[in-house]
Amino acid sequence: MKHSIQGAQTGAPTDSFGNLIDPVVGFARGSIIRSSTDEGRRLRQGQAVAAQRVETMGSASVGIFTGNQRDFLVRPEDLNTYCEEWVGPGLCAEALRRAAIEHLGGNDDDAVAVFNRTSAGIVSAIASLADNKAVVSIVPQGGRSHASVNRGAKLAGVTVTEVQGMSDWRAAIDAVEPRLVVVTTVTSSLERLDDNITLQVVEYSKKYKARVFLDEAYGARLRTVLHGGLKSLKLGADLTVTNCDKAGLPGPRAGVMVGRRDLVAAAAAKGSEYGMEARAPITAGVLRSLQSFQPEHLRDEARAGQALAAALRTQLGDCVKTSDLGPMVHEDDVMRIILNRAGVNPTQTNIVPCEATSALGMILLRDYGILTVNTHGQPGARISLRLKPSGDSVERIGGQAKVVQAVDEALSKVADLIVAPQQLAKLIFGEG
Repeated sequence: MKHSIQGAQTGAPTDSFGNLIDPVVGFARGSIIRSSTDEGRRLRQGQAVAAQRVETMGSASVGIFTGNQRDFLVRPEDLNTYCEEWVGPGLCAEALRRAAIEHLGGNDDDAVAVFNRTSAGIVSAIASLADNKAVVSIVPQGGRSHASVNRGAKLAGVTVTEVQGMSDWRAAIDAVEPRLVVVTTVTSSLERLDDNITLQVVEYSKKYKARVFLDEAYGARLRTVLHGGLKSLKLGADLTVTNCDKAGLPGPRAGVMVGRRDLVAAAAAKGSEYGMEARAPITAGVLRSLQSFQPEHLRDEARAGQALAAALRTQLGDCVKTSDLGPMVHEDDVMRIILNRAGVNPTQTNIVPCEATSALGMILLRDYGILTVNTHGQPGARISLRLKPSGDSVERIGGQAKVVQAVDEALSKVADLIVAPQQLAKLIFGEG
Protein backbone atom coordinates (compact mmCIF):
# COMPACT_ATOMS: atom_id res chain seq x y z
CA MET A 1 0.00 0.00 0.00
CA LYS A 2 1.11 3.49 -0.78
CA HIS A 3 2.25 4.63 2.69
CA SER A 4 4.19 1.55 3.69
CA ILE A 5 7.65 2.81 2.72
CA GLN A 6 7.07 6.22 4.30
CA GLY A 7 5.85 4.65 7.53
CA ALA A 8 8.82 2.34 7.73
CA GLN A 9 11.25 5.20 7.08
CA THR A 10 9.84 7.62 9.66
CA GLY A 11 9.02 5.14 12.42
CA ALA A 12 5.58 6.78 12.73
CA PRO A 13 2.64 4.61 13.83
CA THR A 14 1.18 2.53 11.02
CA ASP A 15 -1.57 -0.01 10.54
CA SER A 16 -0.69 -3.65 9.85
CA PHE A 17 -0.28 -2.83 6.14
CA GLY A 18 2.26 -0.07 6.82
CA ASN A 19 -0.12 2.83 6.17
CA LEU A 20 0.57 5.93 8.27
CA ILE A 21 -2.03 6.43 11.01
CA ASP A 22 -3.54 9.87 11.58
CA PRO A 23 -3.01 10.28 15.36
CA VAL A 24 -6.20 12.31 15.82
CA VAL A 25 -8.60 9.68 14.49
CA GLY A 26 -6.49 6.55 14.95
CA PHE A 27 -6.65 5.19 11.42
CA ALA A 28 -4.85 5.63 8.11
CA ARG A 29 -6.26 7.96 5.50
CA GLY A 30 -5.88 7.20 1.82
CA SER A 31 -6.32 8.71 -1.62
CA ILE A 32 -10.15 8.55 -1.46
CA ILE A 33 -10.86 9.39 2.18
CA ARG A 34 -8.18 11.98 2.83
CA SER A 35 -9.69 14.14 5.55
CA SER A 36 -12.68 14.91 7.75
CA THR A 37 -14.17 16.69 4.75
CA ASP A 38 -14.18 13.43 2.83
CA GLU A 39 -15.69 11.65 5.83
CA GLY A 40 -18.45 14.26 5.72
CA ARG A 41 -19.02 13.55 2.02
CA ARG A 42 -19.25 9.85 2.82
CA LEU A 43 -21.80 10.58 5.55
CA ARG A 44 -23.97 12.64 3.18
CA GLN A 45 -23.89 9.85 0.61
CA GLY A 46 -24.87 7.34 3.29
CA GLN A 47 -27.83 9.54 4.20
CA ALA A 48 -28.83 9.78 0.54
CA VAL A 49 -28.61 6.01 0.07
CA ALA A 50 -30.71 5.41 3.19
CA ALA A 51 -33.30 7.95 2.04
CA GLN A 52 -33.54 6.39 -1.41
CA ARG A 53 -34.08 2.94 0.10
CA VAL A 54 -36.81 4.21 2.42
CA GLU A 55 -38.53 6.11 -0.40
CA THR A 56 -38.62 3.04 -2.63
CA MET A 57 -39.02 0.20 -0.11
CA GLY A 58 -40.40 1.81 3.05
CA SER A 59 -38.92 2.60 6.45
CA ALA A 60 -39.06 -1.04 7.56
CA SER A 61 -36.45 -1.88 4.88
CA VAL A 62 -33.64 -0.33 6.98
CA GLY A 63 -32.28 -1.82 10.19
CA ILE A 64 -30.10 0.28 12.48
CA PHE A 65 -26.86 -1.48 13.52
CA THR A 66 -24.99 1.52 14.94
CA GLY A 67 -26.17 0.94 18.51
CA ASN A 68 -28.02 4.28 18.38
CA GLN A 69 -31.79 4.01 18.72
CA ARG A 70 -32.47 7.68 17.86
CA ASP A 71 -36.06 7.94 19.13
CA PHE A 72 -37.58 11.27 20.14
CA LEU A 73 -40.02 10.72 22.96
CA VAL A 74 -41.39 14.19 23.56
CA ARG A 75 -45.11 14.23 24.28
CA PRO A 76 -47.77 16.37 22.59
CA GLU A 77 -48.08 18.48 25.73
CA ASP A 78 -44.31 19.17 25.60
CA LEU A 79 -44.46 21.00 22.28
CA ASN A 80 -45.77 24.29 23.65
CA THR A 81 -44.11 23.96 27.04
CA TYR A 82 -40.75 22.20 27.40
CA CYS A 83 -39.96 22.57 23.69
CA GLU A 84 -40.66 26.31 23.64
CA GLU A 85 -37.31 27.99 23.09
CA TRP A 86 -37.42 30.74 25.72
CA VAL A 87 -39.48 29.34 28.58
CA GLY A 88 -39.15 25.59 28.06
CA PRO A 89 -35.63 25.04 29.44
CA GLY A 90 -36.61 26.72 32.70
CA LEU A 91 -39.82 24.70 32.99
CA CYS A 92 -38.06 21.35 32.71
CA ALA A 93 -34.75 22.28 34.34
CA GLU A 94 -35.33 20.78 37.78
CA ALA A 95 -36.99 17.59 36.48
CA LEU A 96 -34.07 17.15 34.08
CA ARG A 97 -31.50 17.79 36.81
CA ARG A 98 -33.04 15.21 39.11
CA ALA A 99 -33.41 12.60 36.36
CA ALA A 100 -29.80 13.06 35.21
CA ILE A 101 -28.42 12.96 38.76
CA GLU A 102 -30.31 9.74 39.43
CA HIS A 103 -29.10 8.20 36.17
CA LEU A 104 -25.45 9.13 36.71
CA GLY A 105 -25.20 8.79 40.48
CA GLY A 106 -24.62 12.44 41.29
CA ASN A 107 -25.16 14.45 44.45
CA ASP A 108 -28.21 16.54 45.30
CA ASP A 109 -26.34 19.79 44.65
CA ASP A 110 -24.78 18.74 41.32
CA ALA A 111 -25.54 20.64 38.11
CA VAL A 112 -26.58 19.36 34.70
CA ALA A 113 -25.92 20.61 31.17
CA VAL A 114 -27.07 19.22 27.84
CA PHE A 115 -24.98 19.39 24.65
CA ASN A 116 -25.92 18.62 21.07
CA ARG A 117 -23.53 15.65 21.12
CA THR A 118 -21.47 13.85 23.72
CA SER A 119 -18.44 14.92 21.69
CA ALA A 120 -19.51 18.54 22.20
CA GLY A 121 -19.53 18.00 25.96
CA ILE A 122 -16.06 16.45 25.85
CA VAL A 123 -14.63 19.26 23.74
CA SER A 124 -16.24 21.88 25.99
CA ALA A 125 -15.00 20.29 29.20
CA ILE A 126 -11.42 20.05 27.96
CA ALA A 127 -11.40 23.53 26.44
CA SER A 128 -12.70 25.07 29.68
CA LEU A 129 -10.91 23.00 32.32
CA ALA A 130 -7.43 22.11 30.99
CA ASP A 131 -5.96 25.36 32.40
CA ASN A 132 -3.10 25.48 29.89
CA LYS A 133 -1.66 22.16 31.06
CA ALA A 134 -1.40 18.84 29.22
CA VAL A 135 -4.40 16.56 29.57
CA VAL A 136 -3.92 12.95 30.64
CA SER A 137 -6.35 10.59 28.94
CA ILE A 138 -6.72 7.11 30.44
CA VAL A 139 -8.41 4.45 28.33
CA PRO A 140 -9.10 0.71 28.59
CA GLN A 141 -6.49 -1.78 27.46
CA GLY A 142 -6.54 -2.01 23.66
CA GLY A 143 -8.66 1.13 23.35
CA ARG A 144 -8.13 4.78 22.52
CA SER A 145 -9.73 8.11 23.32
CA HIS A 146 -12.54 9.45 21.22
CA ALA A 147 -11.28 11.88 18.58
CA SER A 148 -13.05 14.69 20.46
CA VAL A 149 -10.45 14.42 23.25
CA ASN A 150 -7.66 15.40 20.88
CA ARG A 151 -9.83 18.01 19.20
CA GLY A 152 -10.80 19.57 22.52
CA ALA A 153 -7.14 19.68 23.55
CA LYS A 154 -6.22 21.36 20.27
CA LEU A 155 -8.83 24.06 20.90
CA ALA A 156 -7.43 24.50 24.41
CA GLY A 157 -3.90 24.76 23.03
CA VAL A 158 -2.63 21.81 25.07
CA THR A 159 -1.35 18.32 24.38
CA VAL A 160 -2.83 14.95 25.32
CA THR A 161 -0.91 12.15 26.99
CA GLU A 162 -2.88 8.96 26.40
CA VAL A 163 -2.19 5.84 28.44
CA GLN A 164 -3.98 2.52 28.67
CA GLY A 165 -5.35 1.51 32.03
CA MET A 166 -3.08 -1.48 32.55
CA SER A 167 -0.01 0.66 31.90
CA ASP A 168 1.71 3.01 34.33
CA TRP A 169 -0.84 5.80 34.27
CA ARG A 170 0.61 7.15 37.53
CA ALA A 171 3.84 7.95 35.73
CA ALA A 172 1.88 9.79 33.04
CA ILE A 173 0.13 11.90 35.66
CA ASP A 174 3.39 12.56 37.51
CA ALA A 175 5.10 13.64 34.29
CA VAL A 176 2.68 16.43 33.34
CA GLU A 177 0.92 17.26 36.65
CA PRO A 178 -2.38 17.86 34.83
CA ARG A 179 -5.31 19.97 35.88
CA LEU A 180 -7.65 17.63 33.97
CA VAL A 181 -7.64 13.84 33.72
CA VAL A 182 -10.07 12.29 31.24
CA VAL A 183 -11.07 8.67 31.85
CA THR A 184 -12.83 6.75 29.08
CA THR A 185 -14.52 3.90 30.91
CA VAL A 186 -15.87 2.21 27.77
CA THR A 187 -14.66 3.06 24.27
CA SER A 188 -16.77 3.19 21.12
CA SER A 189 -15.27 -0.21 20.29
CA LEU A 190 -16.53 -1.31 23.74
CA GLU A 191 -13.22 -2.00 25.44
CA ARG A 192 -14.00 -1.57 29.14
CA LEU A 193 -11.92 -0.20 32.02
CA ASP A 194 -12.26 -1.94 35.37
CA ASP A 195 -14.01 0.23 37.96
CA ASN A 196 -11.15 -0.33 40.39
CA ILE A 197 -8.74 1.42 38.01
CA THR A 198 -11.07 4.39 37.70
CA LEU A 199 -11.34 4.59 41.49
CA GLN A 200 -7.54 4.54 41.77
CA VAL A 201 -7.16 7.23 39.10
CA VAL A 202 -9.62 9.47 40.92
CA GLU A 203 -7.78 9.06 44.20
CA TYR A 204 -4.31 9.54 42.69
CA SER A 205 -5.37 12.66 40.77
CA LYS A 206 -6.07 14.39 44.07
CA LYS A 207 -2.29 14.54 44.57
CA TYR A 208 -2.21 17.26 41.90
CA LYS A 209 -5.66 18.68 42.63
CA ALA A 210 -6.61 17.58 39.13
CA ARG A 211 -10.24 17.34 38.10
CA VAL A 212 -11.36 13.95 36.81
CA PHE A 213 -13.81 13.86 33.91
CA LEU A 214 -15.43 10.58 32.85
CA ASP A 215 -16.33 9.93 29.22
CA GLU A 216 -19.26 7.59 29.91
CA ALA A 217 -20.93 7.72 26.49
CA TYR A 218 -21.46 3.96 26.70
CA GLY A 219 -20.14 3.23 30.16
CA ALA A 220 -22.88 4.85 32.25
CA ARG A 221 -25.20 1.95 31.41
CA LEU A 222 -23.01 -0.76 29.92
CA ARG A 223 -20.82 -0.96 33.04
CA THR A 224 -23.69 -0.77 35.48
CA VAL A 225 -26.42 -2.83 33.81
CA LEU A 226 -24.31 -5.53 32.16
CA HIS A 227 -21.39 -5.70 34.61
CA GLY A 228 -22.76 -4.54 37.95
CA GLY A 229 -20.51 -1.47 38.14
CA LEU A 230 -20.99 1.69 40.15
CA LYS A 231 -22.99 4.57 38.75
CA SER A 232 -20.74 7.12 37.07
CA LEU A 233 -20.24 9.73 39.79
CA LYS A 234 -20.18 7.11 42.54
CA LEU A 235 -16.69 6.44 41.16
CA GLY A 236 -15.65 9.78 42.68
CA ALA A 237 -15.08 11.84 39.53
CA ASP A 238 -15.84 15.55 39.40
CA LEU A 239 -18.02 15.40 36.32
CA THR A 240 -19.18 12.97 33.66
CA VAL A 241 -20.98 12.92 30.33
CA THR A 242 -23.06 10.23 28.65
CA ASN A 243 -24.82 9.77 25.33
CA CYS A 244 -28.62 9.82 25.28
CA ASP A 245 -29.08 7.36 22.42
CA LYS A 246 -26.56 4.63 23.21
CA ALA A 247 -26.58 1.49 25.33
CA GLY A 248 -30.25 1.38 26.24
CA LEU A 249 -31.20 5.06 26.16
CA PRO A 250 -33.66 5.65 23.31
CA GLY A 251 -32.58 9.10 22.10
CA PRO A 252 -32.41 11.79 20.84
CA ARG A 253 -28.75 12.19 20.07
CA ALA A 254 -27.32 14.45 22.75
CA GLY A 255 -24.81 14.49 25.57
CA VAL A 256 -25.88 15.05 29.18
CA MET A 257 -23.24 16.20 31.66
CA VAL A 258 -23.53 16.00 35.44
CA GLY A 259 -21.10 17.08 38.13
CA ARG A 260 -19.75 19.89 40.29
CA ARG A 261 -21.69 23.07 39.69
CA ASP A 262 -18.67 25.26 38.94
CA LEU A 263 -17.16 22.78 36.48
CA VAL A 264 -20.41 22.05 34.66
CA ALA A 265 -21.08 25.80 34.44
CA ALA A 266 -17.66 26.38 32.88
CA ALA A 267 -18.14 23.58 30.33
CA ALA A 268 -21.68 24.72 29.52
CA ALA A 269 -20.50 28.29 28.95
CA LYS A 270 -17.73 27.11 26.65
CA GLY A 271 -20.19 24.93 24.75
CA SER A 272 -22.47 27.93 24.25
CA GLU A 273 -19.53 29.96 22.96
CA TYR A 274 -18.92 27.28 20.35
CA GLY A 275 -22.64 26.85 19.53
CA MET A 276 -22.67 23.27 20.84
CA GLU A 277 -25.35 23.55 23.50
CA ALA A 278 -28.60 21.62 23.06
CA ARG A 279 -31.63 23.75 22.27
CA ALA A 280 -34.99 23.41 24.03
CA PRO A 281 -36.57 20.57 21.98
CA ILE A 282 -33.48 18.39 22.38
CA THR A 283 -33.33 19.15 26.09
CA ALA A 284 -36.97 18.10 26.42
CA GLY A 285 -36.20 14.89 24.52
CA VAL A 286 -33.30 14.15 26.86
CA LEU A 287 -35.58 14.47 29.87
CA ARG A 288 -38.09 12.02 28.38
CA SER A 289 -35.26 9.68 27.38
CA LEU A 290 -33.90 9.51 30.93
CA GLN A 291 -37.40 9.06 32.36
CA SER A 292 -38.08 6.16 29.98
CA PHE A 293 -34.88 4.20 30.62
CA GLN A 294 -35.44 0.51 31.26
CA PRO A 295 -32.33 -1.63 31.88
CA GLU A 296 -33.98 -4.71 30.38
CA HIS A 297 -33.96 -3.06 26.96
CA LEU A 298 -30.17 -2.93 27.13
CA ARG A 299 -30.00 -6.57 28.20
CA ASP A 300 -32.16 -7.50 25.20
CA GLU A 301 -29.82 -5.59 22.86
CA ALA A 302 -26.81 -7.36 24.38
CA ARG A 303 -28.36 -10.81 23.93
CA ALA A 304 -29.26 -10.10 20.29
CA GLY A 305 -25.81 -8.68 19.54
CA GLN A 306 -23.91 -11.56 21.07
CA ALA A 307 -26.02 -14.13 19.23
CA LEU A 308 -25.28 -12.30 15.99
CA ALA A 309 -21.56 -12.30 16.81
CA ALA A 310 -21.56 -16.07 17.30
CA ALA A 311 -23.28 -16.59 13.95
CA LEU A 312 -20.94 -14.23 12.09
CA ARG A 313 -17.89 -15.90 13.64
CA THR A 314 -19.10 -19.24 12.30
CA GLN A 315 -19.11 -17.68 8.82
CA LEU A 316 -15.93 -15.54 8.91
CA GLY A 317 -13.77 -17.13 11.59
CA ASP A 318 -11.88 -15.90 14.62
CA CYS A 319 -11.39 -12.39 13.24
CA VAL A 320 -14.93 -11.74 14.51
CA LYS A 321 -14.73 -10.53 18.08
CA THR A 322 -17.67 -10.33 20.47
CA SER A 323 -18.39 -7.10 22.31
CA ASP A 324 -21.12 -6.56 24.86
CA LEU A 325 -23.41 -5.35 22.08
CA GLY A 326 -22.48 -7.35 19.00
CA PRO A 327 -19.79 -8.51 16.56
CA MET A 328 -16.72 -6.49 15.65
CA VAL A 329 -14.17 -7.05 12.89
CA HIS A 330 -11.09 -4.83 12.95
CA GLU A 331 -10.65 -2.79 9.77
CA ASP A 332 -7.33 -4.49 8.98
CA ASP A 333 -9.03 -7.89 9.19
CA VAL A 334 -11.82 -6.67 6.92
CA MET A 335 -9.16 -5.57 4.45
CA ARG A 336 -7.43 -8.94 4.63
CA ILE A 337 -10.67 -10.79 3.92
CA ILE A 338 -11.34 -8.57 0.91
CA LEU A 339 -7.81 -8.91 -0.47
CA ASN A 340 -7.92 -12.67 -0.03
CA ARG A 341 -11.23 -12.97 -1.87
CA ALA A 342 -9.94 -10.74 -4.65
CA GLY A 343 -6.70 -12.72 -4.91
CA VAL A 344 -4.82 -9.44 -4.62
CA ASN A 345 -1.55 -8.70 -2.86
CA PRO A 346 -1.60 -5.61 -0.60
CA THR A 347 1.01 -3.97 -2.82
CA GLN A 348 -1.37 -4.19 -5.79
CA THR A 349 -3.87 -1.64 -4.46
CA ASN A 350 -3.72 1.86 -3.01
CA ILE A 351 -6.94 1.35 -1.06
CA VAL A 352 -6.60 1.65 2.73
CA PRO A 353 -8.82 -0.06 5.32
CA CYS A 354 -11.02 2.97 6.06
CA GLU A 355 -11.95 3.09 2.37
CA ALA A 356 -12.64 -0.63 2.23
CA THR A 357 -14.94 -0.52 5.26
CA SER A 358 -16.71 2.58 3.94
CA ALA A 359 -17.40 0.76 0.68
CA LEU A 360 -18.57 -2.28 2.65
CA GLY A 361 -20.94 -0.07 4.64
CA MET A 362 -22.41 1.47 1.48
CA ILE A 363 -23.11 -1.94 -0.03
CA LEU A 364 -24.62 -3.25 3.20
CA LEU A 365 -26.95 -0.25 3.28
CA ARG A 366 -27.80 -0.01 -0.41
CA ASP A 367 -28.33 -3.71 -1.11
CA TYR A 368 -29.44 -5.10 2.27
CA GLY A 369 -30.71 -2.21 4.40
CA ILE A 370 -28.04 -2.65 7.09
CA LEU A 371 -27.14 0.81 8.37
CA THR A 372 -23.78 0.98 10.16
CA VAL A 373 -21.31 3.55 11.46
CA ASN A 374 -19.31 2.85 8.29
CA THR A 375 -21.78 5.02 6.39
CA HIS A 376 -23.32 7.16 9.12
CA GLY A 377 -20.49 7.80 11.58
CA GLN A 378 -19.41 11.40 12.08
CA PRO A 379 -15.89 12.39 11.00
CA GLY A 380 -13.42 10.67 13.30
CA ALA A 381 -15.68 7.72 14.13
CA ARG A 382 -14.13 4.26 14.33
CA ILE A 383 -13.84 2.49 10.99
CA SER A 384 -14.01 -1.16 12.05
CA LEU A 385 -17.06 -3.21 11.10
CA ARG A 386 -19.32 -3.14 14.16
CA LEU A 387 -22.85 -4.47 14.21
CA LYS A 388 -24.78 -3.31 17.28
CA PRO A 389 -28.43 -4.16 16.67
CA SER A 390 -31.08 -2.12 18.42
CA GLY A 391 -34.83 -2.60 18.57
CA ASP A 392 -36.11 -4.81 15.75
CA SER A 393 -33.16 -4.21 13.42
CA VAL A 394 -32.29 -7.90 12.95
CA GLU A 395 -35.91 -8.79 12.19
CA ARG A 396 -36.12 -5.97 9.63
CA ILE A 397 -33.31 -7.57 7.63
CA GLY A 398 -35.01 -10.97 7.74
CA GLY A 399 -33.33 -12.55 10.74
CA GLN A 400 -29.87 -13.40 11.98
CA ALA A 401 -28.97 -15.69 9.07
CA LYS A 402 -29.87 -12.98 6.55
CA VAL A 403 -27.62 -10.46 8.30
CA VAL A 404 -24.68 -12.89 8.20
CA GLN A 405 -25.36 -13.68 4.54
CA ALA A 406 -25.49 -9.96 3.74
CA VAL A 407 -22.10 -9.30 5.34
CA ASP A 408 -20.55 -12.23 3.51
CA GLU A 409 -21.94 -11.18 0.13
CA ALA A 410 -21.02 -7.52 0.66
CA LEU A 411 -17.40 -8.46 1.40
CA SER A 412 -17.24 -10.26 -1.94
CA LYS A 413 -18.75 -7.27 -3.74
CA VAL A 414 -16.07 -4.98 -2.32
CA ALA A 415 -13.44 -7.53 -3.36
CA ASP A 416 -14.63 -7.14 -6.94
CA LEU A 417 -13.81 -3.40 -6.74
CA ILE A 418 -10.65 -3.37 -4.65
CA VAL A 419 -8.36 -2.60 -7.61
CA ALA A 420 -10.81 -0.08 -9.09
CA PRO A 421 -10.35 3.07 -6.99
CA GLN A 422 -12.55 5.25 -9.22
CA GLN A 423 -15.47 2.87 -8.84
CA LEU A 424 -14.89 2.65 -5.07
CA ALA A 425 -14.82 6.44 -4.84
CA LYS A 426 -18.11 6.69 -6.72
CA LEU A 427 -19.65 4.06 -4.42
CA ILE A 428 -18.46 5.93 -1.29
CA PHE A 429 -19.30 9.47 -2.44
CA GLY A 430 -22.02 8.92 -5.05
CA GLU A 431 -20.15 11.05 -7.56
CA GLY A 432 -17.44 10.66 -10.14
